[in-house]
Amino acid sequence: MNLMHERLKTVLYPLITFAVLLAVWEIAIRVFKVPNFILPTPVSVVQALYRGYVEGLYWQHFFFTLQSMLFGYLLGCTLAFMLGCLFAESRTFERMLYPFVVALQSMPKVALAPLIIVWFGFGIESKIVMVALVCFFPMFINTAMGLKHTNPALLDLMNAFSASRWHILTRIKIPSAAGHIFAGLQIAIVLGLIGAVVAEFVSSTKGLGHLINASAVNLETNTMFAALLSLAVLGILGSQVVRLLHAKVVFWDKQASSQAIVSE
Repeated sequence: MNLMHERLKTVLYPLITFAVLLAVWEIAIRVFKVPNFILPTPVSVVQALYRGYVEGLYWQHFFFTLQSMLFGYLLGCTLAFMLGCLFAESRTFERMLYPFVVALQSMPKVALAPLIIVWFGFGIESKIVMVALVCFFPMFINTAMGLKHTNPALLDLMNAFSASRWHILTRIKIPSAAGHIFAGLQIAIVLGLIGAVVAEFVSSTKGLGHLINASAVNLETNTMFAALLSLAVLGILGSQVVRLLHAKVVFWDKQASSQAIVSE
């Protein structure tokens, strides 16, 4: 019964907040007589969403952003995980790699976007690389720090039984660092969307970022809001998928499991 109440609260409370925001939005436009090209009404945004998705105008942009986000996310997080493991396992590798990782992270990704486009072209490849770069650092740091903070008592026990480094890494360190790793995956979802939109802003003929850019030129703010809501949906769905995977994989983490059960 308590679980049902928690699920109901999880769904009901955001809906109440959303309804209040919509009401305030509509009232503010009517009271202050805000022009539609500055702030559209909720009805006009819904109409833009209907026209875009029911009539099929937005789907190519939605799937372009989704595709670049998905492939870039997988590429960046996979490379970050492998390098994070090497970073945590080898002091020599850490000394060689760390300054360059910090230097790469210190560079604004917006400044790198034109160079990436020169190297990888105007197609989806440059967007994938941009997303991978943005996703790399949070996943890399969380993986490395999680592996380094493994319980020393467990490591001493495995060493006492003459366990190999590979066995210790796969059986002890990675399971112990799973919470950190999934935290990195969660952060990378949000940053990956930012990277995809930035790349589409710089140069693209498809994608939700391109749709926002083109709508800004024509002062079609209802279309801009519709694209922003589409990006929000992508972010929410991605975060929920990572949270559910966290609960399934890291089943011993009671807090993650309870959050996933409530969100289902």
